[in-house]
Amino acid sequence: MKTKTVSGLAIVCSLAMLTTGCGKDSPIKEQTAKAEVNEILTEEDYLGVSEEIDYIKPTPKENKEEVDYIKPATTPNRVAQGLERQNANDIEVVVNKKNKLPDNYKPKDLVVPNVSFAYDGVYEKSHLRKEASDSLEKLFALAEKDGIYLNAVSGFRSAEYQTKVYNGNVKKDGKDHADMFSAKPGHSEHQTGLVMDVSAKSFDNKLEQEFEQTKEGKWLAKNAHKTGFIIRYPKGKEDVTGYEYEPWHIRYVGDIATNLFEKGLTLEEYKEQKATYE
Repeated sequence: MKTKTVSGLAIVCSLAMLTTGCGKDSPIKEQTAKAEVNEILTEEDYLGVSEEIDYIKPTPKENKEEVDYIKPATTPNRVAQGLERQNANDIEVVVNKKNKLPDNYKPKDLVVPNVSFAYDGVYEKSHLRKEASDSLEKLFALAEKDGIYLNAVSGFRSAEYQTKVYNGNVKKDGKDHADMFSAKPGHSEHQTGLVMDVSAKSFDNKLEQEFEQTKEGKWLAKNAHKTGFIIRYPKGKEDVTGYEYEPWHIRYVGDIATNLFEKGLTLEEYKEQKATYE
């Protein structure tokens, strides 16, 4: 797969850098982050990539600090319970089926992590927020020390792209299935820039629940918290998160990650407990 650019827009990345490749065999350099997200991928590319990589197979506005707030659901339920008004730029922000990001929200600090990817080229989904990107690099480095080789698959997604992903899943498998394995626009954690879907070459870079049985999946589950990540949709917590188990979907939450890991808490449960004691 080769990188394409939108006609008429300049990519800050040098031609020399692009020709060296940004895939799993040639890690992307941090300078690549200078490319503007909106200049990276055309609609044609999205459709091809989403079908190839972003489809999940089940088992049987400007970012103004004063306006980027999430309005939580008013209907009482386990997912929304205890959540207060949130800043969309907060590292601990909860985005789910009941808590929607502001329209057209896009983080200002998106960069490309210097890690191995499951594809060649630089795409919108190659980006993460700077803090999450730095931590992903540390996580991949820890993995390599243990002989584990991970590949990044899908990070930031704009609301426009998420619309295509969701509608494509509805068309292919129906609304009920789509609602369990993909988010509606504005409700996807990928739009926060704090999430990366991770797989491995040994698993054909697939995003499937069987990833938990691989040595890479087992390592990720035990060690992601060491650099601030959690398995965002853990097994047995589907009624809390609203989503099926996704062992590949890691979310950056910063310093609280180890606390959540050791106590077996989801981000929703952590926020509920925090609100109770404050």
